[in-house]
Amino acid sequence: MIRDILETISIPGFWDLFEITLITIILYQLILFIKGTRGWQMILGTTTLLLLYYLSRWFELRTIEWLLSNLFAYFVFALIVIFQAEIRRGLAELGKGGVFSGFQYHFEQDIIEEIGSAVSSLASQKIGALIIIEREIGLRNYIESGIEMDSKLSASLLVSIFNPSVPLHDGAVIIKDSRIAAAGCFLPLTRNPMLSKNLGTRHRAAIGITEETDAIVVVVSEETGTISMVTGGKMLRGLTGENLAATLRDATRKEQAQLKKIPYHSSFLEKVFSMVRGRT
Repeated sequence: MIRDILETISIPGFWDLFEITLITIILYQLILFIKGTRGWQMILGTTTLLLLYYLSRWFELRTIEWLLSNLFAYFVFALIVIFQAEIRRGLAELGKGGVFSGFQYHFEQDIIEEIGSAVSSLASQKIGALIIIEREIGLRNYIESGIEMDSKLSASLLVSIFNPSVPLHDGAVIIKDSRIAAAGCFLPLTRNPMLSKNLGTRHRAAIGITEETDAIVVVVSEETGTISMVTGGKMLRGLTGENLAATLRDATRKEQAQLKKIPYHSSFLEKVFSMVRGRT
């Protein structure tokens, strides 16, 4: 009997193992991409509904099973609406190779120091500010919503822009290629219901733009003068001008170190696809 069972078991071949490995890598990257975001809680909620559906079938709870089966008929459309921000960001990351290649942007030292100096001055005067640093995902749509400048970045210019008497002070400044690309820009607000009610429009806009792009955002609170840095939808508060610069440098080093540890980047995918084409 054992021999019959063993004969029915087929040993996976090379391509079977290859496909399993590739699917595992993709699923692992997707989990890392949404972990810690609001999408993670939504996936947990979805899993709970699926578990409840199968339990209702197991215990023959016909009414609950009928309700959930009718709900799942529209579930795909609901997921598209719920995860639209994550889908946009994921496609953008895939388009630039970011899901598999990691962070390759390099901060210039003098730019970091200029931002830190400007933020320190603004925070000491309790002047609100919102500074966006573009990385690999382009911010052209948001740049066009403000006043395009294409000016050399300096601490004095940043302080002047956010002066309350200047019309541009209410919007965001976007830094692109170590230059001030635009000022007075409008940003999308986050829809995360879990955020504190104490966060104002600037902080919600900072979180919103980082939920859709890979930008780094620096925020100065107008009420308290608190300095915050936001990336990937997560906010780090209570910074100073000095440790803000250190945090920016540290973020750069960590992302570049992570890139060196990832063995599957764009060249890896090219080899994979070439092997698949060769097989077919």
